[in-house]
Amino acid sequence: MKKWLCLMLLSTTGFFGSLAWAGTAREDAIDRLKDSTEVLQAIMAAPDSGIPEEVLENAKCMIVVPNLLKAGFIFGGKHGKGIATCRTSSGWSAPAFVTVGGGSAGLQIGVQGVDLLMLVMNDQGLQDLLSSKFEITGEGSAAAGPVGRHASAGTDWKMTTKLLTYSRAKGLFAGLTLEGAVVKQDDDSTRAIYNQKVPFGTVLSGKQATPQVAAEFMRAVSAASRQAGVAEAKEEARK
Repeated sequence: MKKWLCLMLLSTTGFFGSLAWAGTAREDAIDRLKDSTEVLQAIMAAPDSGIPEEVLENAKCMIVVPNLLKAGFIFGGKHGKGIATCRTSSGWSAPAFVTVGGGSAGLQIGVQGVDLLMLVMNDQGLQDLLSSKFEITGEGSAAAGPVGRHASAGTDWKMTTKLLTYSRAKGLFAGLTLEGAVVKQDDDSTRAIYNQKVPFGTVLSGKQATPQVAAEFMRAVSAASRQAGVAEAKEEARK
């Protein structure tokens, strides 16, 4: 009898522990959606010192990582959790939850939290992202993105660069190098929001419905894309 009671208590404890974990994971994911929305809104509120309209208009996917932690003591490291979405034939895909991790050797001391925005610029970058694990190497897979209202005509971001990266600290945007970082699916957050492990490619290709909790984030994505498109069209008309 005592053995049976012990088993019951253990099962009950495990059940409520699972519920508590699920609740925490969902709250974390919802907070991340909110923070990512604020990062996008800040980008569009500062066009002269933010991301060029042409860059946003031509991006195939965007990945927002609020408060990426950069820490270092002899060896540098980067870690954060973010949200990805890609263009589809019917608009932007439902949000996919990602983690960003990795590091590089080098003498550096300190800890800094920055907001990170990554823009996938071509088909090869898109395929790398859809593979659910995108390793950022030093061989041209990523570059610090141009900043300002318009991108310089002399840059090759549109033709050859898979990924453009930006950081935001104290309200200012700047290009950021992320060599050695790896972007992959955040399984825990995916389960917490979608109630199952939906494959990365399924979400980003537009085959997964957007959950209600992500509605505000998706509005911010659409607004940023629409604002960039209108601005670029006006600029073309003036030429």
